[in-house]
Parts: sequence; structure tokens; C-alpha cells
Amino acid sequence: MKKTETHKRLAELAKVIEKNNIIPQEIYEQNNVKRGLRNANGTGVLVGITHVGSVIGYEKINDQKIPVEGQLHYRGISIFDLVDGFQKDHRLGFEETTYLLLFGHLPNPVQLKEFIEMLEDARTLPQSYKEDVIFKIPAVNLMNKLQRTVLTLYSYDDNPDDISTENVLRQSIDLIAKLPLLTAYSYQAKKHYFDHESLVIHTPKKGCGTAENFLYLIRSNGTYTYEEVEILDLLMVIQAEHGGGNNSAFATHVVSSTGTDTYAAISTAIGSLKGPKHGGANAMVDAMIKDIKNHVSDSDDLQLKDYLRKILNKETFDQKGLIYGLGHAVYTLSDPRAILLKQKAEALAKHKGRLDEFTLISKIESIGCELINSKVKNDNRIAANVDLYAGFVLEMLGIPQELFTPIFAFSRIAGWSAHRLEQILDDKIMRPAYVTLRDNAQYIPMKERK
Repeated sequence: MKKTETHKRLAELAKVIEKNNIIPQEIYEQNNVKRGLRNANGTGVLVGITHVGSVIGYEKINDQKIPVEGQLHYRGISIFDLVDGFQKDHRLGFEETTYLLLFGHLPNPVQLKEFIEMLEDARTLPQSYKEDVIFKIPAVNLMNKLQRTVLTLYSYDDNPDDISTENVLRQSIDLIAKLPLLTAYSYQAKKHYFDHESLVIHTPKKGCGTAENFLYLIRSNGTYTYEEVEILDLLMVIQAEHGGGNNSAFATHVVSSTGTDTYAAISTAIGSLKGPKHGGANAMVDAMIKDIKNHVSDSDDLQLKDYLRKILNKETFDQKGLIYGLGHAVYTLSDPRAILLKQKAEALAKHKGRLDEFTLISKIESIGCELINSKVKNDNRIAANVDLYAGFVLEMLGIPQELFTPIFAFSRIAGWSAHRLEQILDDKIMRPAYVTLRDNAQYIPMKERK
């Protein structure tokens, strides 16, 4: 077939698929199927139990959903207390947070030092791996590249399929240390191959943590400020875990329950996070804000309100009817991650001379929430989520949009690893049921088919 004929035929076949596979909402209701694993009131269907993370955005009283201020706990510890603890001591928190998620308790100074040394020892890649896997095969999308590089690490592991706790822990620590490197080197390879920029490769710095090393690795001149490291570290901490029900953590549980290897499980989680309805949302927020700047005067609240209303009415931007960065599947009155990040974003905006942009985003938050909440039921109130400020923070750090979701990935691998370790100890494969619709079709011999 010619190319044009192939495209035409594919379009026709796609319509056949759509006709034979769309399932009306009423059939889900008739069979009491919780579409998207959601109850009728929007709450999640209970499918498992976890120690790792707790996400609270509402209470259920007499089977009624009551909105409450958002709470996020890592191993029972409030994210506010955790962040306040290491920031008061003027410390970075990602390594301490990762230890907490993996082992279930806060490390003492000796345990933390030992853990940081383990990560530092693992923060390396064979030269042959960098050349053959990363530099020779660049990719346009870094999330797909991360999946590929993680899967390839299987071939560099002397004991890849052993799913004992000790071996999976070894692999987890190794991946937590290496994923930022894979991200940074894949980014440099992409810039070199597609943008024809010089290939500048730094070796990780000894005595520096994950956030500091990442900024060092992605910047050609290797320079950064402590303020920049501190805010990236905070973003990584608040993105490190978000309960067992978020899509990528759930995907990790499902795949891990089969007994597969760590590299297959983590690459699955990365694939899940790539989606614009999950980790890719921070890039969508950034694109939306750029679009708003092009159409709205910073100081005109009425113009902004009118434009946000058009976004909701699917009249502009991507015509999906979504104000990205507002609303969450669980949180209602507030998202604790957004509260923490907003405070730091404002301070960084003042320092960078970008307070006008911060003010615009704050207005998008207040006006957008007002527009949406005026149309929804009281039990489904919405607030800003972490993505509204995450993209702005990363952009102020000079980090390009293509790295937003990969940064989310090498932050969330701490939670994925904790969930995987939890799942392999459960030793029960996940196998939910589906309702099969019987169409009473009959076999037709080939010569009688039209």
C-alpha cells in the first residue's frame, strides 16, 4: 500500500475499533463496576493496605464525604513536620526521607551517614553503559529514554531476577542513586544529538547529595547556589511518595505482585508517570501558564477570569476543559505539597525578580478555584495541587520543561521502591475481575463473510 492509502485505511480501522469497544457509562452502573476504580462519589475503591504513605483529603461520616484540609504522611509522619525538621537544622531532606520510606523509621545520624555513603557508592555508571546505552541511542522523550535505560540495567546486574528482600533492597538503592544520573546524561545526549550542542559530561561530585549533584550534572558550567539546591531538594521530598493508590505506585504493586524483576517493575512505574493525567501534568501547567501570559494582562483580574472561564468551557488552550494545577483525586480543601512549595516559590521569585509571575499564578489559583467550586458539589471542593507551583519553581531554576517529569520520576522512585518491597512480602498476585459483555456473535465461514 502507498503511504496515503495506509493512512486512510488506518483511519477506517480506527473507527471500527471505536465502534466495537466503547462501553456506555450506564453499563458500568448496571453491573456495579467501579469505573477507574472510583466510587460514585469520587473516592477510591479500596484494593490494598500500605504502611508507606497516607493521603487524606476528606473524611467519611455516615457514608458522606466531608472535605478537610489535606494531610500527607510518610510512614505516619506529617510532611509538614518532616520538612520543618530538616529545614530548621538547615539540612537537605531527600536522603533522610528516602531512608524513612524504605525502612519505616527516621534514621539517626550514624544510620543516615551510612545510607548516604551507600547512595554515593552506587552513584556511578560503567563507561561502556554510558556510551552504548545512553549516548549512542538518544531519544526525543526523556521518559521513554528512562524506561529503556532502566530496563537495560537488568543486563548489567549479576543477580537480576532474585526477589529476596535483600536483593531487591540492593537494586532499589542502586536505582535511587542512578536514576538522576540516567536523567542528566540522557538529557545531555539529547541536546548533543538533536540540538547539536557540545556534549558536556560531569562526573558526580563526592560528598554531595542527590539534588546538588543533579544541578551540577545538567549545567554545562556546573554552578548552582545553595538556595537552588534547597528548593529542588524540597520538591523532591514532597514528590517522593503519595500513597499506594496513585497510578504509578499502584502499577508498581500490580507488576511486582507477579514476581517479576525490579527493572521491569520500575520501568512500568516510569511509563505510568509519563502520562499527562499523572506526572506529566506539571509540564501541562507550564504550557498553560505560558498560554495565559500570551493572552492576559498581568494586572487585569477580569480578563484573567474571562480567559480561565474560556479554558473551562473548552474554548481555548488545549480545549480539554481543564485548568491544570487545580484539583486532585483525593485532596479537597488544600494540598499540603502545594502549601509547602508555594512558600518557597514566593521566596525564590523575589530573589529572581519574578514576583509578577508568582502573583499571576496565585491569581490563577484563587480565581480558578472560585470558578470551579461555584459549579461543583460541596463534597467535591478543589484547591491548587502541587503541579501548579512545581513547573514555575523548576523553570526559575533554569530547568527545561522536558526534565520536569523525569525529575518527578527520580523523586518518586523512593516511594516506588518502598511499595515494591512491601508488595513482594505480601506474595499475592493481583488479579481483579472484569465483566465480559456477550454479544451472541456466531462464527461465519470465510466464504460467507461480506
